[in-house]
Amino acid sequence: MTIEIGEIQAILPHRYPFLLVDRIRELEVGQRIVGIKNVTVNEPFFQGHFPGRPIMPGVLILEAMAQVGGVLAFKSFPSAGRPVVYLTGVDGAKFRKPVVPGDQLRFEVHVLKRRPPFWKMQAKAYVEADLVCEAELTAMVTEEKDGKRDA
Repeated sequence: MTIEIGEIQAILPHRYPFLLVDRIRELEVGQRIVGIKNVTVNEPFFQGHFPGRPIMPGVLILEAMAQVGGVLAFKSFPSAGRPVVYLTGVDGAKFRKPVVPGDQLRFEVHVLKRRPPFWKMQAKAYVEADLVCEAELTAMVTEEKDGKRDA
């Protein structure tokens, strides 16, 4: 199942410059997801990170992985209401190689366990075949009621 940017924007509350997912290539509801981020020199963070040697900040790679995991949780939430996903933890984050303009990040996220309302997911980011980042992410999934987010 492919999910294009319009549907991603309907799922995630993030907008430019903080929406860090361009496309979902694969989705197995409740199991795994593969997402894409095209990294361009026009990203606003490259102005200061680092001038003359642009490198994507690791925290933004983690945020992008969390957004892909959020799409998975949203699409997997068994409810008539609108699910809301909050990142609650990042464990074991490791950065293996720098991400630079022109790279395409591929995020592979799979569910390790669910114990409502919490999800634990293993997330990995690749540029081509190279692993550039990995972490375990924990998220809380709740339901939006009457336009308000329960937390």
